[in-house]
Amino acid sequence: MNVKIEESWQRLLADEWEKPYFASLTQFVRAAYASGPVFPPAGRIFAAFDACPVEKIKVVIIGQDPYHGPGQANGLCFSVNPGVPFPPSLRNILKEVSDDTGAPAPTNGDLSRWATQGVLLLNSTLTVAQGSPKSHSGRGWEALTSTAVQRLSEARNGLVFLLWGSDAARICEHVDRRRHLVLTAPHPSPLSAYRGFFGCRHFTKANEYLISQGLSPINW
Repeated sequence: MNVKIEESWQRLLADEWEKPYFASLTQFVRAAYASGPVFPPAGRIFAAFDACPVEKIKVVIIGQDPYHGPGQANGLCFSVNPGVPFPPSLRNILKEVSDDTGAPAPTNGDLSRWATQGVLLLNSTLTVAQGSPKSHSGRGWEALTSTAVQRLSEARNGLVFLLWGSDAARICEHVDRRRHLVLTAPHPSPLSAYRGFFGCRHFTKANEYLISQGLSPINW
């Protein structure tokens, strides 16, 4: 199957495109986009991969599924385009960034500024129907994204994985913690952020690790 995705990811995942689950997933996704509003825009489904070639990745952040409101999802987990109001989870993430690093609050929620520095912003499920969170879960996306994460962890050393919530931990369960730094915390949603996401200091911890690996830190 001809999948339009960044070249290094195309090579890393080439055999996945020929598996029965991916053919079934493709059929489901095409039908979903044809039958009603689905997010993100079809051309942005693989945006997280396209923004981060395998060899340039330093940090991996895993979300659940795209925002399900009109105009929100842009293909990068937790991110919205400039001018779009911050969803609650993103607001909490940026609050922790500011509290942790002292960085001023940003004026927009477009996290492509992180992606261009080597932060893979990957949802575990890459599409969602409007107004229906997790509506495309269990259709095959998780098989693809968990495989992508596992192969990335095998292909590279010294990455930082920021895992917020049980879904992210599940997708990354095969990451070798002897070769990478894995930091976990509750999900940043308003329901759970106060249970340990706030104060986790993942952003400074990630940068300290990157510096210890001889890499430049992320400008959060």
